[in-house]
Amino acid sequence: MAMDHHPERRLLISVDMESYSRRGNILQYEAQQAFHELLHAAAGSVGLDRAAWSTQGAGDGELAILPRDVSESRVIGRFVPELNRRLRAYNSSRLPAARVRLRIAVHQGLVHLDGANGFPGNAVVFVSRLCDADPVRRALAAFRDAGVALVVSNDIYRDVVMEYPEEMRPERFRQVRISKPDKGFDEFAWLCVVDEDLSTVPALDGDGDGPDDPRGGPAEGGGGVPAVPPPGPVRPDSGGRVTPADGISVRDVRVHGQNAIGPGATAIGSVGRDAVFGRGGGDR
Repeated sequence: MAMDHHPERRLLISVDMESYSRRGNILQYEAQQAFHELLHAAAGSVGLDRAAWSTQGAGDGELAILPRDVSESRVIGRFVPELNRRLRAYNSSRLPAARVRLRIAVHQGLVHLDGANGFPGNAVVFVSRLCDADPVRRALAAFRDAGVALVVSNDIYRDVVMEYPEEMRPERFRQVRISKPDKGFDEFAWLCVVDEDLSTVPALDGDGDGPDDPRGGPAEGGGGVPAVPPPGPVRPDSGGRVTPADGISVRDVRVHGQNAIGPGATAIGSVGRDAVFGRGGGDR
C-alpha cells in the first residue's frame, strides 16, 4: 500500500516515572493522577498548551510529539524546571514509596503522526532509548530529593542548551555514553539532574569521552571534573622522610598520601618535577 503521508520534523519528549512497577495498585493510581496533573499545571504555567501535544501514554509515562511552533528553549529552560519545582513540592509531604520522580528525554527528528499503532520513526526509538538509559536512572537515584533527571541528544544540547547558556545552564550537563549492544544503539547524550550538581556523582557506567563534544576538544566524562585515581601508599625512607610508593602526578608536582595536602602538610624538596608533599609537623 502506498504511503500518502510524509513524516514531519518535530520536538519529541519521552517521560518515564521512577519505580512505578514497584508500587501497589492504589499507589500506581495516585501516581498516574499526579503525573497527569503536574505535567498539565507545569506546561500551563509557562505558556505551553498540553492539549495540543500528540501523546502516547504508557501508564508510567508518555511519549509526546510537540507542535511545530513550540519553542525548544521554552520546553527545556522553563517547562522542565517548573515541572521539577512542582514535583519537589508534591514529594515533600509524601513517603518515598509514593513520590513521583521523572526521567525526561528530549530529541528532535522525523516522525509519522498517523501511525496505525503509535508514532513510527527512528527519532521516536532514539528518544525512548535515552529516557530508559541506565546512566539516567542512576543519576536520578543519586539525588533523593530531585524531581527530574533530564537527558538531551547531542543536537539539542548543541543547538538549544549551548545557545542559551543563561537559561539552560550548560555547565550542569554531563556527557554520557548510552550503549545498548543488544539493540544496536551506541550514542552520546547530555545529562543533568535539575537543580543538582551532577559533578559530585562518581563516574556513571556508560560515561564516555565523546569525540563530538559540541564545546570542542575531548569531552570530560565528569562534568568538567577529571577522574582522579585513589592515592597510593606512602612509606618513610631511611632518613625518616615520606617518599612515594606510587602517587598522583599533577603536571610538575607529585602528591602522595590521602592527606598530603591539608592542615599539617609540608613540602619535601623544592617545588618542581620532583617535589613531594607529605604530612609532618614542620613549618607550613
